[in-house]
Amino acid sequence: MPNKTPIILSRLDVERIERLLDTPALHGSPVAERLREEFDRADIVEPKDMPADVVSMNSSADCVDESSDKHYALTLVYPKDADADASRISVLAPVGSALLGLRVGQTIDWPGQGGRTLRLKVTAIHYQPEAAGDLHR
Repeated sequence: MPNKTPIILSRLDVERIERLLDTPALHGSPVAERLREEFDRADIVEPKDMPADVVSMNSSADCVDESSDKHYALTLVYPKDADADASRISVLAPVGSALLGLRVGQTIDWPGQGGRTLRLKVTAIHYQPEAAGDLHR
């Protein structure tokens, strides 16, 4: 389902993710295409200009599934750092790519199990590398 929620991305995150998407394993994949579509519609800013309330790579955020009122504490990571048991979600996972660039208070619909649509709302950001000055993460 199309997502029209405005998003903000760090230029550095976009460059790093594009390098990942250009690897032979992901080149031309549906995941790569979906992320590139997100890049095309995003407001891309320099890391120093990234608002502190936006989910960027390696950000830790609280979210709620508004359809079930279930709460999640997630960290958005690159695939090599993903660990579902530690709530470290890959940007290549559907929920990871959906969260990238969202601001606190924004909501996104994403496909859940059994074809159910879930509505995920970002409720807080506990850590964002740009706000902390950690640009080499």
